[in-house]
Amino acid sequence: MSLPERNNEGFLENASEWDEAVARAIAAESGIDLTEKHWEILFLLREFYKRHEVSPPSNRLFVKAVKDSLDEDKGNSIYLMQLFPGTPAKTACRIAGLPRPTNCL
Repeated sequence: MSLPERNNEGFLENASEWDEAVARAIAAESGIDLTEKHWEILFLLREFYKRHEVSPPSNRLFVKAVKDSLDEDKGNSIYLMQLFPGTPAKTACRIAGLPRPTNCL
């Protein structure tokens, strides 16, 4: 599969070119096999972006957004790090086809 144009960190240049096949391909590059748990978070992120026109700017705000939208069990750092290793907000946003969170290293 040919992926849409991305920047040097792997984020899509145009979020509107994202679809589930693109998400699966980007996730596979990070060794992530997407499950229903991943999709729940990815769709939540895309909805957040639609409402606020920005990705959650930090891991802390990412965790809070998940906690507020889903529940406490899912809105915690450990759960999100298990799904999206490394920097969860950055990894999840990249897979969700969204811009890089501003405060993520």
